[in-house]
Amino acid sequence: MATRKRLTDAGIARLRAGAREYTVWDTRVAGLGVRVRPSGSRTFVYHPRAADEVRKMSFGPTALRRVEDVRRDCLAAASGSVAAVETGERPLERAPLFRDFVAGPWKEACFDRCKPSTQRNFAGILKRQLLPAFGTRRLDRISRLAVMRWFETGSRTAPAGANKMLDLLSQILNHAVRCGHIATNPARGIRRNPGRRHTRFLSREEIARLHLVLDRYADGSASEAQQADIIRLLLLTGCRKNEIVRLRRKEVKGDRLELRDSKTGPRTVLLNTDAQAILMRRMAHGNGPWVFPSVQNPSRRRHDGLRLWYALRAEAGVGDVRLHDLRHTVASQATLAGVPLTVTAHLLGHSDVRMTMRYAHVGDREIEAAAERVGMAIAAMIGMEEPEATVPPSQSKRLCRSCRH
Repeated sequence: MATRKRLTDAGIARLRAGAREYTVWDTRVAGLGVRVRPSGSRTFVYHPRAADEVRKMSFGPTALRRVEDVRRDCLAAASGSVAAVETGERPLERAPLFRDFVAGPWKEACFDRCKPSTQRNFAGILKRQLLPAFGTRRLDRISRLAVMRWFETGSRTAPAGANKMLDLLSQILNHAVRCGHIATNPARGIRRNPGRRHTRFLSREEIARLHLVLDRYADGSASEAQQADIIRLLLLTGCRKNEIVRLRRKEVKGDRLELRDSKTGPRTVLLNTDAQAILMRRMAHGNGPWVFPSVQNPSRRRHDGLRLWYALRAEAGVGDVRLHDLRHTVASQATLAGVPLTVTAHLLGHSDVRMTMRYAHVGDREIEAAAERVGMAIAAMIGMEEPEATVPPSQSKRLCRSCRH
């Protein structure tokens, strides 16, 4: 049997095998059809007419192609023929190769507007992942199935890295849609790998232990002393690691840092007394452009790595704490001190207060101590003679330790 209707991906998937082979013809592109065999296989076929002659072409299994992509290929194959006239559509130009599109329109419209650090990140993903996988393909030949297989392969070894690769690919293909090279983004809607939620931060006791260990390393080698100062500044200011490691002398303005380039753009960081003392001591030595220069070559800045952190956190008994968790700690202590979220957002350099809410956690021990204080106050209000007796001895001792801070 033979029927005509507008072909869609969902409609093709619903086609069922019959006792005999049949073809469903598309109403949008003359000559395009889906052949359904008794075995259940479905294949795109194209029979354009030219000079009273019918040519026969196949575009492969329907499971591997989107019908919109096949329509484009048909119109390109029939450029100037009766097929294009019958559909009332102008034959589309061939879509560019992925590598040419990335190096041209996408680079000018998107890549060149990014911060230098973002450009370095994107360039690495393009070189190692996207260009080897899709560089030689035309944009309209990148199928959803190909993207899903590529993403699944990368997710087996580096789930978080695969998410970043998928995000960049989707951004590029979204721009291809805006440019009219493809109708839809084949990477859109693919479920990203779930990420681990990090809510770890230091308690007051852990902060005290960490400072004791930092004091010991401050008297060590030049490199150890330098790293100890950087780590202490991270905890005192809530800055991101690179904001301190790459700090320039001209960005230090007495009681503040005037950062010319942070993750969210230029920003000001107000310094407390302890942070000012560390920076004044560092500024008193050397005359190069960097606050923390390379130990081997003072004219250059030190590398970004802080290997001392791994030994330091082990000695302090906080082996599960990441360096970035020091930033969480600043937000959490601000919350405990009653600092409004909007103020904490400015302190951390967040452009959106919702990001600050992710950092502003309160530890179990602080919650437990607060609950005990509230319970004792309420007990006194309702006339209990000795509300302190309601607190078990073990909790009472723990409460005293918390109150000392």
